[in-house]
Amino acid sequence: MPPTSCLIRPSRSDDVAATTAIYTHHVLHGTGTFEIDPPTEADMTARRADVLARGLPYLVAEQAGQVIGFAYCNWFKPRPAYRFSAEDSIYLAPGSHGQGLGRALLAELAAQAESAGVRKLIAVIGDSANAGSIGVHRSAGFAHVGVIKSCGWKFDHWLDVVLMEKALGVGDSRPPDEQENQTRHNPAL
Repeated sequence: MPPTSCLIRPSRSDDVAATTAIYTHHVLHGTGTFEIDPPTEADMTARRADVLARGLPYLVAEQAGQVIGFAYCNWFKPRPAYRFSAEDSIYLAPGSHGQGLGRALLAELAAQAESAGVRKLIAVIGDSANAGSIGVHRSAGFAHVGVIKSCGWKFDHWLDVVLMEKALGVGDSRPPDEQENQTRHNPAL
């Protein structure tokens, strides 16, 4: 459980500077993302707008008025057959790990993704040594489904990608009804 003073809420446009700073730290110092060059605030604003335009959640964790983490999901692939599957992303500010914030963000993200029609949440975790992210996903009920060996090159060494998945709601136990199918026919929009 996150600290009681922590609030998880939908992101706002005035959160972009903080989310950019958090993500920049991970780009420059971590292997959870395979980006090499940090995106600008304008880039992060456009990425956030893209997620929200698709009807998907983009959340922040706030403590004492400061954004200390963020999470969002986006369609796994743009082709229509993938329209019920989304990939999650979670990033915490330095010093915010080990407090339950990642679990809390992921739990709320999964609940909101399910409400948005997502039936499968997929974690594409950079670096097989990323025990924190793997552990957070495992504790949230994600199952390990594979490793893609040596597919990223960052900090002068090869990095693996760990794949995990979690069914949301009815998952694949039944086909989508006509309304779900029409609503999700083109998730790229």
